Amino acid sequence: MIDKRPRTPREVAAFSLFSMQEEGAWSDGALHHYLNRAGLSARDAALAARLTYGTVQNELLLDWYLRHFSSVRLKKIAPRVRACLRMGLYQLILMDKIPAHAAVAETVALTRQYCHASARTVSFANAVMRAAAAAAGQGKLPVLDCPDKESYYSLRYSHPEWLVRLWSEQFGQKMTERICQADNADAPISVRVNTMQASPAAVQAELEAAGLTVTPHRAFPEILLCSGGDVAALPAFAEGRITVQDAASALAAAVADPTPGDTVLDCCAAPGGKSFAMAGRMQGKGSITACDIYEHKLERIRAGAARLGLPNIRTELQDAAAPRAEWRGTADVVLCDVPCSGLGIIRKKPEIRYKAPEEIAGLPALQAKILQNCAQYVKPGGTLVYSTCTILQRENEDVVRAFLAQNPDFAAEAWSHPVCGDRPDGMVTLLPPIHDTDGFFIAKMRRK
Repeated sequence: MIDKRPRTPREVAAFSLFSMQEEGAWSDGALHHYLNRAGLSARDAALAARLTYGTVQNELLLDWYLRHFSSVRLKKIAPRVRACLRMGLYQLILMDKIPAHAAVAETVALTRQYCHASARTVSFANAVMRAAAAAAGQGKLPVLDCPDKESYYSLRYSHPEWLVRLWSEQFGQKMTERICQADNADAPISVRVNTMQASPAAVQAELEAAGLTVTPHRAFPEILLCSGGDVAALPAFAEGRITVQDAASALAAAVADPTPGDTVLDCCAAPGGKSFAMAGRMQGKGSITACDIYEHKLERIRAGAARLGLPNIRTELQDAAAPRAEWRGTADVVLCDVPCSGLGIIRKKPEIRYKAPEEIAGLPALQAKILQNCAQYVKPGGTLVYSTCTILQRENEDVVRAFLAQNPDFAAEAWSHPVCGDRPDGMVTLLPPIHDTDGFFIAKMRRK
């Protein structure tokens, strides 16, 4: 991470983009780090976040414009300079409240101060920004000329074309465009009220008194959608009345439906949200074993359980694909939230969209292995839930259907919930533009 303390929203955004490029940082982690160091006002922090996420969300489109206005090939532009130009073009072309002169001047200043740039490079950045500003001001930006809808969606919403075409086959063109639009929209911070400590109405009033805009989720009264502040910095979070969790994740815990006194195994538990939600449903009675392969993630789970006042969660360092003979047939509920491509949470981690297809090609085999292994821990008559934060069929329905075909002692279990209605086959794919949740998949099965 860059040691220098950022002073402005654009410096916070630029430093975040540099850290992503140079250190592989996640956008949210880098932004949070530099916002903490900068100490900006709420308004300036919001601008820094919009510049950071907007630049990442629109990277393919911004590069297309950059090719048009640049006299230098994209690959020849130094990475930091390219990041600054992307952010500058984002302000000029896709934001409507940033004066053109400010976008130009600040982009050139960032290039001069933080890109180790020569006078020639600074002059180049200035020329690119002035050309783009002139075209935007005269309404003469180049037209997106694409051969078909999928390639247009790919460029317009900056999603890789292979992914857009896959979604178009799976969901149709209209829904694919809606998914892409939702991925680039501002996502509220979703919190779940710890009903063992407080009521949703009381927490909503507390958060609104702290200056946040709060809307209850239409199908989840304990989920509050918040904007306008950092919920993790509030007493409601520190004192355990809320935890950050999307409604989709909370739904997985609701579908698992453990009851007080049950033995529950959460096989891929980090960061712990589903374990916390299930423990709340169990009123602190029974036991939940939360597993992960990394000790530092287990430490976060333990800290979260202590903050929320959940005494019935214990952690176990365990690879979900490796068998534990002593666990066989012991659990009333087994939840497998398996490693996945993460393509359902692009709206919160926008850089996930840029994963190469070969990077995620082997996931269905791993997911099937984990599901097959963890199924043995379910008691006869017990519940098995499989979930992911992706919307790709090959990681979701295909894995579950293959498992059920190979394991006749398990059957799909019908369920219903206001967020998605009746699910007679036990499965649902949640989509941001339809369900007001992350993209997510849940399947419920029962051992005969």
